[in-house]
Amino acid sequence: MRIGELAAAVGVTTRTVRHYHHLGLLPEPERRPNGYRHYGLRHAVALARIRRLTELGLGLAEVRDVLADDAGKDLAEVLEELDADLARQEAAIRDRRARLRALLDVGELPAEGPVSPELAALFATAGAGLSGSPAAAKDREILALLETAAAPADWERTMGAMSAAFGSPEGAARAAEAYALLDALADVDAEASPRDPRIAEAARVIAGCVPRDMLPREACAVLPEGAGPDESHGFLRALYADFAPAQAEAVRQALRILSEGRR
Repeated sequence: MRIGELAAAVGVTTRTVRHYHHLGLLPEPERRPNGYRHYGLRHAVALARIRRLTELGLGLAEVRDVLADDAGKDLAEVLEELDADLARQEAAIRDRRARLRALLDVGELPAEGPVSPELAALFATAGAGLSGSPAAAKDREILALLETAAAPADWERTMGAMSAAFGSPEGAARAAEAYALLDALADVDAEASPRDPRIAEAARVIAGCVPRDMLPREACAVLPEGAGPDESHGFLRALYADFAPAQAEAVRQALRILSEGRR
């Protein structure tokens, strides 16, 4: 058989056969005087075995181990490992589908999605009536970022604190007041902003509705006056840069109030 006939007999492409030659998976026959390779039945048997192994999910490196005479693992051992790996993948898929179903069951998906069902539910409860607030929208984006990036234990603690603080109508009302004050600072002149009395009021309201145990101690430790948190923490620098100057100052002062309460 020529290479095309071999490939057709086993149901692969000639490119695949050449690739297996290149990897050393399939012995390459000698060329005849006319320059063509001539494949025999043994080549077809070996190629068919390679195909069956790859269709089971083995990688080509694993196929090489199975085919090698001095392989450290026999076929049964490799297939046992493959079965265990597929079981792990199957469990992971079930878990992902359960998470997707829980998220879909929440109802309307948040614009920041996909987020966890727990955070989506909090958005639905605390975000009622805040659809027109730029500050609220920014906060939701930040929370979606934190849920992705935070350590699981830190996020669980933060989520618990937020649910307790904002998961009720009263908590949602306090959040709405804070967002309204922040939104009102968006257009305050940058030079006049440090002297604007609305900044201190917004900081006080923000600090009053944020649970004091929601922020990690290591973050609060750099927030007292003169510590320059926006110069020492990259995340805070990015956070402040995303706000208007007066809004950023209100957030700084609120964090400072919270840090003093943690001492």
